[in-house]
Amino acid sequence: QPGPGGAANEQRPCLVIHMMTPGVIQIPGDVSVGEAARLMQKEQAPCVLIKDTASTLGIMTHTDIVYKVVAQGLNPDEVQARRVMSGPIQSVEFDLPVKDVATKLAASGAPLLVVTRHQQPIGIITARDLVLSPDQRGASLQASVRVYDEKPEGVRHTAVITQISHLGAFVESEATMEPGARITLELYFPSSKQPITVEATVMGPDDHAEIGETRPTRPESGTAVRFMDLSEADQSRISEWILRNRPQHPGAL
Repeated sequence: QPGPGGAANEQRPCLVIHMMTPGVIQIPGDVSVGEAARLMQKEQAPCVLIKDTASTLGIMTHTDIVYKVVAQGLNPDEVQARRVMSGPIQSVEFDLPVKDVATKLAASGAPLLVVTRHQQPIGIITARDLVLSPDQRGASLQASVRVYDEKPEGVRHTAVITQISHLGAFVESEATMEPGARITLELYFPSSKQPITVEATVMGPDDHAEIGETRPTRPESGTAVRFMDLSEADQSRISEWILRNRPQHPGAL
């Protein structure tokens, strides 16, 4: 049954701010491409914004570095970022429904969009983020969970994954999972004999947006957990499963 607020509350759309990667790196135009690349690597950022003048703002991605510098045989430490930046920047407001972003991303041909709030950059959203939006993440996956407290070894409990992304999941289990607790989650895809085993931390009731979720309105949505150091291979397995098991109707879980 719908909770307080009725059916409209059940179908509250996921917004860009729920799925974006927060934070944007901005650098002056005279910073070298090499220095910018090292900064991107350190911060695990897909791009940097380049403020060349008071009125000129550009963007540089890993692709720009590869094609405009490395492939041309240039020394990244001798090329200024303003020489390889692209513009104008493609952006989207933070409160736009995620389902409306795909069209803009496809039309722009850009690999990502800068998320703005009152015209100020606050994050990045990519095509990969859209694939993992809540409308496409309904799940019912068998799992087991170990909760660690003062004991060196947690007790294994059965569990069900009700929603999942590359950042975290919602877990139903009889295990007591207090906010901040560390757990080990082992989940199984029906078509695979090899489970994914990942360390995670239990999140509080107000933290769901951090794993790309609006707050669940139904008690059976489970406990939110955030994955820790999920490998690229396991991220790919989760993404592939999501793509194969998308709901047929927008908003279906």
